[in-house]
Amino acid sequence: MSSVAIEQLQVLLVEPSSAQRRIIESYLRQLRVEHIHLMPQAQQALEYIREHPQPDLLISAMHLPDMTGTELLQQLRNGGQHADTPFMLISSETHYRYLEPIRQAGAIAILPKPFELEQLRTALYSTLDYFDPGDLQTRSIANEDLNVLLVDDSSLSRRHLVNILRSMGIENITEAENGQQAFELVQANYYDLIVTDLYMPEMDGKELVEQVRQNSQQASVPILMVSSEQDESRLAVVQQAGVTAVCDKPFEPKNIKQLIEKMLD
Repeated sequence: MSSVAIEQLQVLLVEPSSAQRRIIESYLRQLRVEHIHLMPQAQQALEYIREHPQPDLLISAMHLPDMTGTELLQQLRNGGQHADTPFMLISSETHYRYLEPIRQAGAIAILPKPFELEQLRTALYSTLDYFDPGDLQTRSIANEDLNVLLVDDSSLSRRHLVNILRSMGIENITEAENGQQAFELVQANYYDLIVTDLYMPEMDGKELVEQVRQNSQQASVPILMVSSEQDESRLAVVQQAGVTAVCDKPFEPKNIKQLIEKMLD
């Protein structure tokens, strides 16, 4: 459980509709969030972030007057000092073109409009867990001795996952941009855990799992796939290839922690 309290969260809400701002603010206050800053436009929010202490959570709509929520997140992620600010989308948008970049960039949560209070509560606790998920608890190996291979073609997604893994006490993390690069690393090094995306150039996650299981000296290494894929038949094919566990994007940090603990033990 995180040592940070919901009451301490500094939330920046970017929503062009005054009615929607009031609704979301009301829900946040019901959940005991006290520090809420309201902005109608993305550029105002970016300027606020540059001039004030970093917010603990940025909540945004998708369609803003000056850019999309996707573009806002991308600018945030490329902004240096505040690049790792947790981001939550609240939107009725369902189009893959808008949502997939947000999933890949490491959003804390994507909530629909309208949403339930419990959905927002879960997302807020995911934010707290992002800051402090607690050290990994395994019987098999000390956290500082764990060697993890992280495979994802999105640098933003890798950075998000690295932040979460390090907050759990994992220090030795090697990054690869695709399955081919990762398999070459597996042939030359020993890993206690592989965390991989599904869709990547050169060699995708499914092919990587097959290569590791069939053509490496580490056929039994635990492999966690973190993917935004929703098609059950495609995920079933991946599981048949030998992946140990599958986790959705976006994910709750505590779920990743629990999965890794179970896999390593």
